[in-house]
Amino acid sequence: MRKLGLSILNILLILSVAHAQEKRTIDKIAAVVGASVILQSDIELEYAQYLVSGQQPNPAFKCIILQNKLTQKLLAQQAIIDSVTVKDEEVDADIERRMRSFMQRAGGQEKLESFLGRSIIQYKDELRPDIKESLIAQRMRQKITEKVNTTPQDVKNYFESLKKDSIRSFNKEVEVGEIVFSPKLNKDEKQFYKEKAEELRARVKKGEDFGTIARSYSQDPQSAVEGGDLGFADRTTYVKEFAANAFKLKTGELSPVFETDFGFHFLQVIERRGEQVHVRHVLIIPALTQASLDRSKTTADSVYKVMKGMKKFDFSNAASVFSDDNETKYNGGMMLNADNVQTRTTYIPTDKLDPQVALITDTMKVGQISQPQLFTDAQSGKKSYKILYLKSVTDAHKANLTQDFAKLRDEAMSDKLNRTVSQWFEKRRKETFIKIDPEYQQCPPLKGWITPTTTTAEAANPQ
Repeated sequence: MRKLGLSILNILLILSVAHAQEKRTIDKIAAVVGASVILQSDIELEYAQYLVSGQQPNPAFKCIILQNKLTQKLLAQQAIIDSVTVKDEEVDADIERRMRSFMQRAGGQEKLESFLGRSIIQYKDELRPDIKESLIAQRMRQKITEKVNTTPQDVKNYFESLKKDSIRSFNKEVEVGEIVFSPKLNKDEKQFYKEKAEELRARVKKGEDFGTIARSYSQDPQSAVEGGDLGFADRTTYVKEFAANAFKLKTGELSPVFETDFGFHFLQVIERRGEQVHVRHVLIIPALTQASLDRSKTTADSVYKVMKGMKKFDFSNAASVFSDDNETKYNGGMMLNADNVQTRTTYIPTDKLDPQVALITDTMKVGQISQPQLFTDAQSGKKSYKILYLKSVTDAHKANLTQDFAKLRDEAMSDKLNRTVSQWFEKRRKETFIKIDPEYQQCPPLKGWITPTTTTAEAANPQ
C-alpha cells in the first residue's frame, strides 16, 4: 500500500512540473494548419494527461501529440465541409469517462484539482473544445473509410503481395466452449444484505451525507472513492434494473433499494441532461455461501450426466439453456479471443488461454466435454462451476489461405483502410498550408508535414 502511495505522489510531482511548464509557455504557436493554430500549451496539457494515465515521462511523445493534433485539425476542417458533427451528449459522456479515469489514477478529486490548480468543472470546460474536435475527427475518419470493403480476391492479392519472410506464424490455437454455473443465493441468504442496504438508505434519508455513506460502505470499488458518483451516462451504459431507476427519478430524488446481478443498490439523481443522467449510488454485494456453491455444483453435475448419456449432444443449445455467462451463452457457449474482440474470433492461442482452462483442455480430445470444475475468476475472485468443450485444435503453422482466411481477411481489410486514410491525408497535406515551429521540425513523425516554402525567384520562374 505504501509503494502505491509513493507511486501516486511521484506521478503528481511529474504532473506538477509539466503543469508549471505549461503555465510558463504563453501563447507560443507550435503549428498552423490552414486557418487553425495549435498552441504549445495544448501540447503540454495533453502531455500532462499522458502522464496522469500512468505513462513514464517521455518528452519525445510530444512529437506524436503534435502529429495527432495536425491529423485532427485536417479531419475536423473537412468535417465542416461535409457537415459531419457529434452531439453534445456524446462529448459530455467522453469527458466524464476521462475524468473518472484521471481522478482514480490521481487518488481522488481533491488531489487532481490540487495538481490542476483549478476545479474539475473548469478543467472540463478547457478540455471540451478539443474533445469535441477529436470526436468529430473520428467520425470524419469513419466517413472516409465507410465504403471500403474486401473481396476474397482482395484477400488473395494481399497474401500474395507479402514477402515470404514477412508471412506471420500462428501459435497453436484452440476453440473452447463453456457452460457456466454461477452460485445463486436464495431469498433468505440475500435478506441480510438487502436489510443492510435499506439501513444505509434510511441514514441518507435522515440527513447523513450520501457521499460519506458511499465512501464508507459502498462495495463498488471505482465509484466508492468518488462518493458513489458515476458521472453522466445514457441508458445503454447500465443494466436494465439500474437504468429503470435512474431514468424515472427527478433531480435530487432517492431510489428505493433494488437488486441487479451485481447486488443491492440505491441511487440518487444529481442532474438530468437530455438522454443522459448523472447519478451516484451505493452497492452492497452479497457474499456467496458454501450452500450456494454446492447447489451450483449439483446442477452442473446433472447437466454433465445428461450430456454424457447422449450419443450426440448440441453444446450450443445446452449453453444457451443452462449457462449463466451472458457473454458466451449467446455465442454458442464459445469463448472469444480477448486480444481480438473486434473480430469476435473464437480461435484462441494456447498461450493466451486462461491457465485454469488450459490445464483442463490440454488433456482433452476434440469433441470432448470436461467434468464440472470449480473456477475462480482472476480479477473478481468470483467462483463458479464450468463444463468445458474442446471444439477444435489448430497446430502452430505459417499463415496460409486455407486455414487462416478469416485472419488474413481482417489483415487485408486493415491494410486497405490504412492505405485509404493515408492517401486522403497525402492529398489534404498538399492542399493545406502547414507550418511547424522549429522546435518540432526535426521530429521523425512530422517529416513531410511542412508545406515547402517557395522563394521569390522560383515563383517568378517556374520550371
